[in-house]
Amino acid sequence: MLQNEKWQKAAAEQWAHTSTIKAVRGVIEDRNGNVLASDVPAYTVVVNPEVIAEKGIGAEVIQGLNELLDKPVDELTKLVEAKDEKGKYYKNREIRNEGWKINQDLADKVTAFIEKLKKEHDTLETGVGLVREQKRYYPKDSLAAHILGYTDRDGNAIMGLEKYFNKQLAGTDGKLYYQSDGKGIKLPDSQDTFQPVVNGSNFKLTIDSTIQHYIEEAMKKAYAEYKPKSISVIAADPNTMEILGLANMPTFNPNEFWNAEPGDFFNHAIMTRFEPGSTFKIVPLAGAVQENLFDPDATFQSGSIRIKGYSKPLYDMNRAGYGTITFLEGVKRSSNVAFIKIGYEMLGQEKLLQYINNFGFSEKTGIDLPGEVSGLVNPDPSRAVENATLAYGHGKLLVTPIQQLTAIAAIANGGKLMVPHVVKEVTDPNTGKTTVTQPEVVRQVISEESARETGSYLEQVVADLQHGTGRHAYIEGYRVAGKTGTAIKPDGKGGYDRDKVRSSFLGYAPANNPKIALYVIIDEPADAAGGGAAAGPVFKEIVSQSLQYMGVPKAVESDTAGSSKTPAKAAAVSEQRSTPELTGKTVKEARQQLLNQGFDFEAVGNGAAVISQYPVKGTKLTAGQRIYLLTQQDEAMSIPDLKGQSLRDALEILNLLKVGISVEGEGYVTEQTQTENNGKIHVSLKLSPVNEYGENIPVTAADEAAAGGEAP
Repeated sequence: MLQNEKWQKAAAEQWAHTSTIKAVRGVIEDRNGNVLASDVPAYTVVVNPEVIAEKGIGAEVIQGLNELLDKPVDELTKLVEAKDEKGKYYKNREIRNEGWKINQDLADKVTAFIEKLKKEHDTLETGVGLVREQKRYYPKDSLAAHILGYTDRDGNAIMGLEKYFNKQLAGTDGKLYYQSDGKGIKLPDSQDTFQPVVNGSNFKLTIDSTIQHYIEEAMKKAYAEYKPKSISVIAADPNTMEILGLANMPTFNPNEFWNAEPGDFFNHAIMTRFEPGSTFKIVPLAGAVQENLFDPDATFQSGSIRIKGYSKPLYDMNRAGYGTITFLEGVKRSSNVAFIKIGYEMLGQEKLLQYINNFGFSEKTGIDLPGEVSGLVNPDPSRAVENATLAYGHGKLLVTPIQQLTAIAAIANGGKLMVPHVVKEVTDPNTGKTTVTQPEVVRQVISEESARETGSYLEQVVADLQHGTGRHAYIEGYRVAGKTGTAIKPDGKGGYDRDKVRSSFLGYAPANNPKIALYVIIDEPADAAGGGAAAGPVFKEIVSQSLQYMGVPKAVESDTAGSSKTPAKAAAVSEQRSTPELTGKTVKEARQQLLNQGFDFEAVGNGAAVISQYPVKGTKLTAGQRIYLLTQQDEAMSIPDLKGQSLRDALEILNLLKVGISVEGEGYVTEQTQTENNGKIHVSLKLSPVNEYGENIPVTAADEAAAGGEAP
């Protein structure tokens, strides 16, 4: 009896089967719904050596697959003629690499080749076939490669977001356990166990593909001109620290990762530590302003300065100096002596270190990407010179590009150090639940007033076209605040090699209402080109294009040079107001509050309560900017009139409403049309550029004719 039970148990185990239901890997999109990564059908070419030998078509198969797949003939021959240890032909061999997970176009050509063999040899079997699989596909090729990362051909997540969020993206395969008879047919009384599939979550990023494209195109030009070791650029909305774009060169195509060099995968933007040089001067400047120690009209003797206990003087880049100048001119000229006096003498050793730490340079920023390293700040407290050189970004100080960007954003946004992030929202397709990443403030580093004043001095670094080191980043019609950096690299022997530098530019615009903060760093540009000359133009190209794309109007006048205080013209600009918190209020309450406070607004939907709003609470509103209140979300929801809105604002609003979007033109919305297909609403926007007064310029038929059929 016991023996019988033993055999029954063994038989049951032998007849037990497991069927796997593959989970679908989540889609990654940019902030506007453009797909950046998704699974697509792929095909693997297989051969049956036994059938090929039986049909006597080995030579034809080898030649045909060599022409289609470009796989070497000798390697194909080994596969097509493969035998086991008993000398019998194998029945199945995969054509790895060249024929592994090929795209639809190449698969169609292989299918045509198979049909040709069938016809020529009058057979239904050729010994060549295709196995349908799935593979990860990146439709924009190398765009945002260091953010996305990639998965290998086996589906393993290797780097970037793909690796960092692999568990959420991958989901969990489902399984069906069942019992069958000896022929594999499921038994009527099979004891089934079913584990449902959990598909991967879909990610919407903060990245804007258009701004990312501007970044990468500008980088390519600089890379070709200066032939550096690397270039990194990061752009963010300083008010939320949503990363709008991040790129490094050299880079790679995640669809063809096997063609890249090992160094191409390195994400310098978050993984490289270096002495920052003069872009770091924003920290002692902000600290001195906060402590009411900075007098722009006070003077000092430029050129060199001696530090107690150190035998050699410390110099300005121009060792002869500029004579006796004001501290404001020292800021504009990026005088090292000025900043030693500001940071080391005025603030003092302890306060300087305190502000460096408060601005986040001793810790990771917490960006949601893998591999971020922390900066290092470790001067010897007993060595005055090591603490003095911190004030101009050299010595016992190493930072990362993302730390630099986060610091300038704190000045741009009113003094708040914030956590940068690239994930905007995550949607679980199994439940429909969407989790939105909220802006996160680490600490208030300086007051809003001090941030505004610091920004006014940084604005003059760019606007003073005679003395400002940042003049190459000047953008006509826009107020730009920024700081250049030319950091001489250590020579590895305790000194510095003046022929090797890291050139950088750090800034934001518009200075009076920041929409974008950007950091550009070029490692070892040819001829040791400085930060103003090499990185400034890259900043200018990206930011000018991005502001126009965002629909930010140009100011009538932008001359801010020559004044030691915030320019009178800037002060005359009407004071900006912040968006109040409206989410959760009833529509009636929100409406009354906005009417009482004089805001322009529009309610979208017929719900009784505000479920979301745009812009979000605390956003600085530009003149005439409207607040949108979303009160419900269903198919019957009407789309608000977006005419007059910037492209950026229009896209944010339509994304809230979960509708399809297409765009034509740049600037402000002049026309919108709405269509519906299979219950899905699609909105088409037509935009026109703006003139120097911020007014729309309609594109007329005459304009198109004059431009040869294209809108100007």
